Amino acid sequence: MKCALLVVAKQPAAGQTKTRLCPPLAAEAAAALYESFLRDTLDVMRQVPGVARGIVYLPSDAAGYFHTLAPDMALTPQRGADLGERLDHLLSDALAGGALQAVVMDSDSPTLPAAYVAEAFARLDGPADVVLGPCDDGGYYLIGLKRPQPRLLREVQMSTPFVVRDTLALADTLGLKVVLLPAWYDVDTAAELERLRAELTASGEHTAPHTRALLAELGANGWKSR
Repeated sequence: MKCALLVVAKQPAAGQTKTRLCPPLAAEAAAALYESFLRDTLDVMRQVPGVARGIVYLPSDAAGYFHTLAPDMALTPQRGADLGERLDHLLSDALAGGALQAVVMDSDSPTLPAAYVAEAFARLDGPADVVLGPCDDGGYYLIGLKRPQPRLLREVQMSTPFVVRDTLALADTLGLKVVLLPAWYDVDTAAELERLRAELTASGEHTAPHTRALLAELGANGWKSR
């Protein structure tokens, strides 16, 4: 496979996962909800044809958990001191390993259309050096490259409302052509969780089925427990 599709993921742990959703959720419920996000994200990846799929995970001893979760995907522990360094490592490693295109996506956007991910590879077939999937909060849900771009990942401060803005500015300085995919959202806050609930209410039952089922269970048993 000449196209690598990767997802960054963490093994869920109560009190360490999706803490910005606590409240309204209890710690155990937030961790369970993230696992449902991850399961739906893996299903999105499986809908993208013609790619080699992999999970790049934390913590380093979580291989067993992820092998059980997705035995059909390659597993690699994350390397690096911060998110930008880890993204650089995983994309550069994929490209050095023979991929002509490498795309990494988040695991916090369970309703992301698979067509957006497939479009990232299609755009990299053209003149684009970089493909970004912008999030409504100013970050991105996806970045794709066809050559390593360490400065683009390591020199942008991550986890701010200006990640896409700063990435575009640096790409312009570096002379890189960037293509933007349609905007989407990830789920980190109570307001984004309510947006997700509203989207699932309005969408078909095949959209994010794991997340849909978990939210139904939480609704039946109360938001504070699972």
